[in-house]
Amino acid sequence: MDIEKLYEKYGPMVLRRCRQILSDEEDAMDATQDVFVRLCQAGGRVEIDHPSSFLFVAATNECLNRLRSRSRRGPSDGDPLLLRIATMDDTEDRVGALSTLRRLFAQNPPSTRTMAVLHYVDGMTLEETAKETGMSVSGVRKRLRALHNSLTRIVSV
Repeated sequence: MDIEKLYEKYGPMVLRRCRQILSDEEDAMDATQDVFVRLCQAGGRVEIDHPSSFLFVAATNECLNRLRSRSRRGPSDGDPLLLRIATMDDTEDRVGALSTLRRLFAQNPPSTRTMAVLHYVDGMTLEETAKETGMSVSGVRKRLRALHNSLTRIVSV
């Protein structure tokens, strides 16, 4: 695993994710750096089949940990919804949500998760999502529609 190449290719994506969650440029840059430092520290112990998905999750986790730390230090001026999610204590709700997401993404290609995060979480347009994932706009639209239909089936069960 060549971490330098991963950083060159995915570093901007990780930084965008960190900026969106943390709303603080300096903290986002630190978080981005920490994501790749942790990857270096893991060495060969981490097998990454889908780097963009892995790094998105790693960046999200790093940022949520930082938000938790902020909340312990005092009031935050960040997004209240993200802060509430980061400090969520209701284990049952978290487990239920995670279970639903696991079932949803198990039925779809791993790249669909990346598309969903880019479009629904990061607020990218279909065109931007298509460019980031190397797919056509119609391909992204089709995948997201299928994901929505899968979620509807899972939730109605």
